[in-house]
Amino acid sequence: VKIIKSASEISKVKEGDILVAVMTNPDFVPAMRRASAILTDEGGRTSHAAIVSRELGIPAVVGSQSATKMLRNGEVITVDGASGKVYSSDVTKIEQVEVDKTDYDSLKTATRIYMNLAEPDLADEMSGKNVDGVGLLRAEFMIAQIGKHPRKFIKEKKQKEFIDKLADGMTKFCAAFEPRPVVYRFTDFRSNEYANLIGGKEFEQEEPNPMIGYRGVGRYIDDSEVFELELEAIKKVRNKLGYKNLWVMYPFVRTVDQLAEVKKITAAAGLRRSSTFKVWMMVEIPSNVILLDDFIAVGIDGVSVGTNDLTMLTLGVDRDNEKVADTYSEMNLAVLQSLEKIVKTCRKNKITSSICGQAPSVHPELVKMLAQWGITSISVSPDVLNKTRKIVYDAEKALLKERLAGKR
Repeated sequence: VKIIKSASEISKVKEGDILVAVMTNPDFVPAMRRASAILTDEGGRTSHAAIVSRELGIPAVVGSQSATKMLRNGEVITVDGASGKVYSSDVTKIEQVEVDKTDYDSLKTATRIYMNLAEPDLADEMSGKNVDGVGLLRAEFMIAQIGKHPRKFIKEKKQKEFIDKLADGMTKFCAAFEPRPVVYRFTDFRSNEYANLIGGKEFEQEEPNPMIGYRGVGRYIDDSEVFELELEAIKKVRNKLGYKNLWVMYPFVRTVDQLAEVKKITAAAGLRRSSTFKVWMMVEIPSNVILLDDFIAVGIDGVSVGTNDLTMLTLGVDRDNEKVADTYSEMNLAVLQSLEKIVKTCRKNKITSSICGQAPSVHPELVKMLAQWGITSISVSPDVLNKTRKIVYDAEKALLKERLAGKR
């Protein structure tokens, strides 16, 4: 165990140590690369520690509440990321397992397999894998790394500094993955997360329920000045630096009118849909599912399903509340029927469909269903990339066999 109180102590973490912290942030990444496991007091499954550990393929247990107080430096523990348990000694067992002889690099699928990424420093490493692009590039990590509230940059008349820093982060991904697409999801920080940035308290009001509060596209329309900083960063990467593989995705679009309005702001900034600039919309609210034909009619190239929020809002379950966590399931019939409707509606309207929530990463049986319904792409965390490709490969092979048998 190595307990780290701040990023200034990360050099204490040596190869193979278990990194224990209250929570992690982008400054911890060099130490996280050396760690054999990560254990934090705070955070949920979409926290920095949870996401980066999946990108690195190492076990993590987040939200333990008291690990930094209960443990001592040098103590031997075992972290089981699969079950979320931590043991007070070395309880690892060496088991003989059959060697996986699958040549994953040679597996080709009609369904594109994308990757969810957040950490710019891992872009080069991840781009070397058998992956068709980045299906979800999270803006939030890059903005957290910048560290200051965008409104504070505007107040200080330092907009260019924010634009340049954000563009630098995007460029790392685009350069690493070129010519494969990188789908950048515009910032979806909630007000409580924005408040944690330097100067944030000045510009954010406390909300009773930030998860369904001032966030997503509604926020861009209300405060287009901040949204335009993101648009300028995208223009810099695409037009000045020439990375035409950068696409965009709108998150948390509550109404059809909101989609039309945010598209106008995007077009006014000089970014219009084209054969090299695809515009996607996240489908993560029941209204998106119910009125999907109407959203598509506004003019988008594809959708990507955010199963985390869609499951939460379909079942009325706060995904960050452990008291109701046992009700939260992406495999609930209501969620599955929504997913099937989304994929089939996109096929009918001849636009692409993707999924980038956690569900495909944790439910292999769902991956098979998605392939059977005809989803265009599946975006997963890097640690399950090969497994997902193999499930899709097998599902497509079985479908082909069925179709050939039916023609006889």
